Amino acid sequence: MHNLDAAGHVRGESQYLDDIPVQRGTLHAAVFGSPLAHGVLDGLSLQAARRAPGVVRILTAEDIPGENQIGGIVPDEPLLAEGHVHFQGQPVALVLAETEAQARAAVQLIEADITPLPVITDPRVAQAQGELIVPPRTFRLGDPATAWADCAHVIEGTADSGGQEHLYIETQGAYAYPTDGGGVRVHSSTQGPTAVQRHTARVLGTGMHKVEVDVVRLGGGFGGKEDQATTWGALAALAAYVLKKPVKLVLPRHDDLRMTGKRHPYSSDFKLGLSADLQLLAYEVTFYQNAGAAADLSPAVLERTLFHACNTYFIPNVRATAYSCRTNLPPNTAFRGFGGPQGMFVIESAIAQAAEQLGVPAYEIQRRNLLQDGQVFPYGQRVEACNAGLSWQTAEQKFDLAGWQAEVDAFNARNATKKRGLAVMPICFGISFTKTAMNQARALVHIYTDGSVGISTGAVEMGQGVNTKMIQVAARTLGINASRVRLEATNTTRVANTSPSAASATADLNGKAVEMACRELRTRLLRHAAEDLQMNYEGLDIHDEQVLAAGTPAETNWEKLVSTAYWKRVSLTENAHYATPDLWFDASQEKGHPFAYHVYGTAVVQATVDAVRGTYDVDAVRLVHDFGQSFTPGIDRGQIEGGLVQGLGWMTMEELIYNADGRLLSNALSTYKVPDLYSVPAVLDVEFLETPGHPNAILRAKAVGEPPLMYGLGGYFAIRNAVRAFRPDVRPAFSAPITPEKVLTSLYAPAGVSAAAPAAQHAPTAAS
Repeated sequence: MHNLDAAGHVRGESQYLDDIPVQRGTLHAAVFGSPLAHGVLDGLSLQAARRAPGVVRILTAEDIPGENQIGGIVPDEPLLAEGHVHFQGQPVALVLAETEAQARAAVQLIEADITPLPVITDPRVAQAQGELIVPPRTFRLGDPATAWADCAHVIEGTADSGGQEHLYIETQGAYAYPTDGGGVRVHSSTQGPTAVQRHTARVLGTGMHKVEVDVVRLGGGFGGKEDQATTWGALAALAAYVLKKPVKLVLPRHDDLRMTGKRHPYSSDFKLGLSADLQLLAYEVTFYQNAGAAADLSPAVLERTLFHACNTYFIPNVRATAYSCRTNLPPNTAFRGFGGPQGMFVIESAIAQAAEQLGVPAYEIQRRNLLQDGQVFPYGQRVEACNAGLSWQTAEQKFDLAGWQAEVDAFNARNATKKRGLAVMPICFGISFTKTAMNQARALVHIYTDGSVGISTGAVEMGQGVNTKMIQVAARTLGINASRVRLEATNTTRVANTSPSAASATADLNGKAVEMACRELRTRLLRHAAEDLQMNYEGLDIHDEQVLAAGTPAETNWEKLVSTAYWKRVSLTENAHYATPDLWFDASQEKGHPFAYHVYGTAVVQATVDAVRGTYDVDAVRLVHDFGQSFTPGIDRGQIEGGLVQGLGWMTMEELIYNADGRLLSNALSTYKVPDLYSVPAVLDVEFLETPGHPNAILRAKAVGEPPLMYGLGGYFAIRNAVRAFRPDVRPAFSAPITPEKVLTSLYAPAGVSAAAPAAQHAPTAAS
C-alpha cells in the first residue's frame, strides 16, 4: 500500500497549519526574544512599539491569567521571561497586530533593559559550577573497578558530538481562537497535542477540558515539535484568550533557528578494557549533556543515552554516569534517536581508538562482542530474540565485507591523493517510551451506515506515513477495502490524554489500539451475522468485504451487514485502549524492563577523502535492517533512507556554532549546511532481514522511525579511516561532525601529534 498522502503532497493539496483559512478579525503575533543570553530583566520599553501602525496589544508575563510555567519534567521554564533571561531568543513579549508584517516591524522597536550576568555555553563548565538540571544518574553492571586488572588492554579518551538543527520544512506555529463557554481551540504544529493542551490550560488558569488542540499534519518534526511546540501554542492561545480574538503565530525561519532548542551536544570521557582476544571486559563512561537553559526533555534524553551507552555489544562490567548540564543556550530537546546516538557515538569511538592502538580493524572488535540471547543489558533487561549476530552475518555475506575491504586497500595503494575508508555500524535500539506510563494509546472507530469507517487516534502524521499504517491496520482487521477508511485529524477532544508521536512507538501504540477497536467491532458484527443468518459464529469471517461461512460466500456482504446491524441497534462505535504489557523500570535501582523489544541492523559504509582539499564523499551505504514483518515496505524503506541521510548530516556537515556570548552563529542555511541530493550516497542498498517480528509490534512489523539514524555514525568512522589511510601516524580527535575543516587539519597535522578538534575540545558549542 502506497503512502496515502503522497498525491496530495505532490499536488500541493495537503493542508498544513499555515493553510488553515483564518477567521475575520484574526490578529497576527510576533515574538520579542531576549537579545542577551543571561541577565536580570530590569524592564521593557514598549512605548514606541505600542504606537506602531496596526499594533493592537503587547503581552508580557504580567498578562498571564494562570501560571507562567510550561516546564514538563522540571517546572523551570516560564512562557514569557520575568525577572531574568536565560538564553538569547527567550520569549519576553508578544506583539499582536493587524498584519504579520506590522507585528514583526513593531518587535524591532522594543528595547529591553537587562543587566548582564555570566554566560555558560560549555557543559563541563556548567557541571563544575554545579549547574545541573537534575541530579546525575549512573547505570551499573558487574564491577568495572575490579575488572581492570583482568584487562590486557585499557583505552582512555574523549568524544564530543555536536548539536543538530531539526530544520523541519514547516516552522513552529499555532492558530488559536476563542470558543463558547470561555474555551479556546488551538491548531498547533505539534507532535504532542496533549502537552500543548496541558500547559496551555496551566497558563490560562483553566481546565484542560476548555482547551482543544487539533493537528492535521506536520511538515516535519523529528522531535523538535514534541515539547517545544508548546511555547507557540500557548502564546497564541494566551493572546486569543485575553483579547477574545483569533490569533495566528508562525515563526519566520530565522526566529525558529534562533529561538528553538536542538539535538543535545555531548562531551564524554571513556575508559574501555579488552582481553588479549579482543573481548570487551569493562567500560566506564561519563556523559556531559548540554541541556541548555531549561529542562525541556533533557532528563529523558539523558536517560536514553544511558540505556544505549553500550549500543549492540555485551560488556559484563559497566559504569555509565550522565550529567544534564544547564547552560545559557536555548533549551535543547528531542531529536530523532533521543540521546541514543550520542551514547552510541562514544562506545564506537572507544572501539575505534582501541582498534587503532592495537592495529586491528574496528569491525573485528565489534563482531566478537555482539549481543546474544540470555545476556543482560546494563539496565537489567534480558536480551531476547536478538538479531544482532544475524544482521551482522547477513551483511558480511551479502556485501562480501572481506572482498570490499580488499578493494578499498587496493584503491588506497594505487592513489596518493585520494583515500578510501570502510566502516561497519551495527545498531541496537530499544522501542518504547522509557517512562512506562507513556506507553498507552486510544483509538475511536466509527462505522457509518453506508459501510465507511472513520478513525481517530493520538498519532500525528509528520511525514512518517503513520496515517497510511493506521488505515491499513483497520482495513486488514475489518476485512474491507482501505478506500472505505478515513483517518481524522488528531484532536484532544476526540482522543484524550495522548502520548506524543515520538520514540518510534507511535505506530505500535496507536495501531494496537486501532486493531483492538476494529477486532471488537468485527466480532460484534459477525455475532450479529450469525444470529441474522442463523449460522455458526465460529465459521464466519469477513474477507474482501464479503462475509464468508466456512470459506464460502454467505448471503450478505460488508454494506448489508453494517446496515442490518444498525437496524438491529448494534453499536457501530468502539473506543479501545492499549497499554504495552510487561514494561517497568525502577529508577531508584536503575533496573527494569523498559523496552517492548529491540531493533537490530548492520550497515557497511565507504567514504573517499580528497587528501589535497579535505573534502569527502560517502560513496556507498549497504545495510541489513530488522524490519520484522513489514506491511508497508515502501514507507519503511523511505524511513531507512531518510534516517540514514539525516544521521550522515549530523556526523559530517551539520555544525552548530554559538559564540561565547551564547549567540547562534550558524543561523542561516548559508552557514548551517544540511545534506542535499548530492550528499546522498551514490549506492544505498537496504536489505530486509527476514525475522518473525515481535508480538508487541503492530502486525509484527517493527518500529522504523529512529533506529536508521544511527547508521549515519558509520559515515564518521569511514571518513576517519580514510584520513588515517593517508596519515597513519595521526589520530584525529573524536569530534563530530567531521567537517572538511577538521579533515584538513588532521591530514596535515604535525607528525606524531594527535589532531585536535577545532576550538576548545570540551566545548563543542564554542566558536571555531
